[in-house]
Amino acid sequence: MESALTARDRVGVQDFVLLENHTSEAAFIENLRKRFKENLIYTYIGSVLVSVNPYKDLEIYTKNHMERYRGVNFYEVSPHVYAVSDNSYRSMRTERRDQCILISGESGAGKTEASKKILQYYAVTCPASDQVETVKDRLLQSNPVLEAFGNAKTLRNDNSSRFGKYMDIQFDFKGAPVGGHILNYLLEKSRVVHQNHGERNFHIFYQLIEGGEEDLLRRLGLERNPQQYQYLVKGNCPKVSSINDRSDWKVVRKALSVIGFSEDEVEVRTCLLPHSDVTSATELLGVDGLVLKEALTHKTIIAKGEELKSPLNLEQASSARDALSKAVYGRTFTWLVNKINVSLAYKDETYKNASVIGLLDIYGFEVFQHNSFEQFCINYCNEKLQQLFIELTLKSEQDEYEAEGITWEPVQYFNNKIICDLVEEKFKGIISILDEECLRPGDASDITFLEKLENTVGGHAHLTTHKLADGKTRKVMGREEFRLLHYAGEVNYNVNGVLSCTHSLCVVHPQVMCMSDNKILTQCFDRAELKDSKRPETAATQFKTSLAKLMEILMSKEPSYVRCIKPNDAKQAGRFDDVLIRHQVKYLGLMENLRVRRAGFAYRRHYETFLQRYKSLCPETWPSWQGKLADGVSTLVKHLGYKPEEYKLGRSKIFIRFPKTLFATEDALETRKHSLGERVTYHMAWWRGILACRRAQRKRQAANTIRRFIKGFIYRHNERCPENEYFLDYVRYSFLMKLRRNLPKSVLDKSWPTAPTALIEASEQLRKLYMQNMVWGYCKRINPEWKHQLEQKMVASEIFKNKKDNYPQSVPKLFMGTRLNGEEINPKVLQSLGSEKMKYAVPVTKYDRKGYKARPRQLLLTSNCAVIVEEAKLKQRIDYAALKGISVSSLSDGVFVLHVPTEDKKQKGDVVLQSDHIIETLTKVAICADKVNSININQGSITFTMGQGKEGIIDFTSGSELLVAKAKNGHLSVTAPRLNSR
Repeated sequence: MESALTARDRVGVQDFVLLENHTSEAAFIENLRKRFKENLIYTYIGSVLVSVNPYKDLEIYTKNHMERYRGVNFYEVSPHVYAVSDNSYRSMRTERRDQCILISGESGAGKTEASKKILQYYAVTCPASDQVETVKDRLLQSNPVLEAFGNAKTLRNDNSSRFGKYMDIQFDFKGAPVGGHILNYLLEKSRVVHQNHGERNFHIFYQLIEGGEEDLLRRLGLERNPQQYQYLVKGNCPKVSSINDRSDWKVVRKALSVIGFSEDEVEVRTCLLPHSDVTSATELLGVDGLVLKEALTHKTIIAKGEELKSPLNLEQASSARDALSKAVYGRTFTWLVNKINVSLAYKDETYKNASVIGLLDIYGFEVFQHNSFEQFCINYCNEKLQQLFIELTLKSEQDEYEAEGITWEPVQYFNNKIICDLVEEKFKGIISILDEECLRPGDASDITFLEKLENTVGGHAHLTTHKLADGKTRKVMGREEFRLLHYAGEVNYNVNGVLSCTHSLCVVHPQVMCMSDNKILTQCFDRAELKDSKRPETAATQFKTSLAKLMEILMSKEPSYVRCIKPNDAKQAGRFDDVLIRHQVKYLGLMENLRVRRAGFAYRRHYETFLQRYKSLCPETWPSWQGKLADGVSTLVKHLGYKPEEYKLGRSKIFIRFPKTLFATEDALETRKHSLGERVTYHMAWWRGILACRRAQRKRQAANTIRRFIKGFIYRHNERCPENEYFLDYVRYSFLMKLRRNLPKSVLDKSWPTAPTALIEASEQLRKLYMQNMVWGYCKRINPEWKHQLEQKMVASEIFKNKKDNYPQSVPKLFMGTRLNGEEINPKVLQSLGSEKMKYAVPVTKYDRKGYKARPRQLLLTSNCAVIVEEAKLKQRIDYAALKGISVSSLSDGVFVLHVPTEDKKQKGDVVLQSDHIIETLTKVAICADKVNSININQGSITFTMGQGKEGIIDFTSGSELLVAKAKNGHLSVTAPRLNSR
């Protein structure tokens, strides 16, 4: 920020804490005026950003600007909303603590635009992937949807947010935005049924009528004329020159699609109709027409346990209709936000604890000629936020002082807890009084509420009414008003309509909503709540609860502030209205914030930053300081003549109490720059000459190198000589460097760079040595189990590779030590084997020599023999020495034959078996029997001995599935599918 201190007379200071007269409101506003005149719309109050709406496009939001603020120290660049965004992001990443950016100000001050700029900054500068890009799109596209349903044209702003919005942006461990969640509160539902002159209803209604497709309007029973709908023309302003409803509709439809709304959800039938068209309303709402009509024209009273119905007069029925419309829209808006939240939800369960940056976009403190219940809620919210702002500012100041080892002196400030308690205290706060009056039996009214307020809290120092006020105050107060003395000033609130505003829908029309058949609409309402609620919460209590939840969220995060100011009511660029701005400075509590920030030291910077900027002012620190930073700063300030009361040295920062001390240092720096200018000019000329000589020398060397290279290329086929030695050495060097970069990474990698003619023999020797070294290293790292596995795989490869069709499928599968555990082999069999150690066991199918009937058996391999077992019996024992050979087909079947000597009377003939693990089984047999070379892989058929001199034949053919059966010719027929082409 120091870069602009020298221009302070023209453009003011970039941080209000540097104002010499920091207690003067006039000086504060004059500094704003100077900066606004120069299109400098951002100014700091410490870490708080003050933003003035320029009402024109400024070229300060480009991608280049985003990169300029990315990863830069907060005070190294001029104030900007990007600096606040980046500072919060880096704090979240480095400190691993959730952050929150609070945006407040009047309607038209630029809050919504500030939120958009922050979201766009994160969308552009944060890490990205395909999934992250989807989340970014949905975060950005949630804006036009929420603006359509929650924003409206007001006298102060053509795109005014008529609801409060808190959005959590969730980031994964890489810092990429992966999800979000929106909390909405204080929707201005009264706008649905009434607008002041020159204002409009919510944008979505005009967008739908102006831009909706013809078939959509036909299905919804709408006409393309807002004049047909009383709710849309109360302000006599259905069209606005600065708003293109038709194109905005297209943007909203596209945004809904990106977020993930279905067509049914997009066309949810909750449109506003003329109050007389009950038939259309019942059709669109999906409710019973008679029930709706009765609910709008009668009220239910419970007296002595008996339910009585009483007709409503015209005014009461109109209020009932309006209450229903507001409730439908309010709950639909909540449903919309919930649907967006589902779309933005962080779905990756791998990293559940995502880091969060919150964005709070909230109405500012406002005072109108007529202040309703909704305005009371807005100002109460700001009262709570002001309390939070001051507490957090004080806490951050105190924490920094304590961290730097500097004594903290308590700051006296106006604690508005007394006002918050007046509003929210249980049993005797304004909201509690309002609740009791809303829900008590009898003829409660707005006036009885005012009377109860006078009786309960009439003696409070911050509240008065017409009845309780002195004669002077009564002249400016209505009889139906009460006055609150807020932190920002006095506000008169009118009680007319307060009770009807605070009643919940479930008190007015439970039977209507419980009978809805509209599938989308019923999602907006909790039927159980509507039917069973005995004592429902009023709107005031609901808001109080949601506000308490919001305060809890904010207290759990590290906050940053953006305080938005509207320079004039006419929305004109370059116009600066002192009265209006003074009003906002007061209501935003900026002077109180500045006073707290300036209670101690106005300026503080890290030693390194301070020393780097001002080191040229002291001979001992110029051009560089080699010792400790703290010692360097101490030496510098002593040379500058700082008095002890003007500064303090902390653990890592210097604290300067008065702006004038910093300004004197800055002026000295400017003088020093001029004195250094001539010397710098001389040294620059001398240095330019040195650089020119070096460039000329490099050019000569480059030309000589090119000539030698060309000459060497011409003589490259000759014996080594002075003309080609440089070229040949370069070729060899290049090959070796290329070889170094492209050496094989594993023993299976057979690649090797092609060598030049002169290095072919050397290259081959290097290749052999390198491969031998890799093989030796690989073998050295193999454990005994894996070595045994590889030995078996090598045997299998030697026997079956390119010979048996299903061999490739066996390669990636590990060979098992056995396919049968001890419990699956009968103990009698193990007893019969005696001391012979069993090496492998596998279930097999044996085919009889006569009839080829399939019988389940077990094949056991010991050190000396192969044993065929039927349950507890040893059916056949074949010594390895007597095993003549093994036959197997080339197909993918598992059939094999063990050939035994015909002269051996103990043997009944060759054995025909089938195994599901044919490659593994025969490999084990070959290794145990040492018969690797005795396995015959046959094409077509296998002949085997059946006993008594007879022979049998097994025919093998390809087919669609595996099938083993006796053929009509008496042979055993085996059909196997083809798995691999050879």
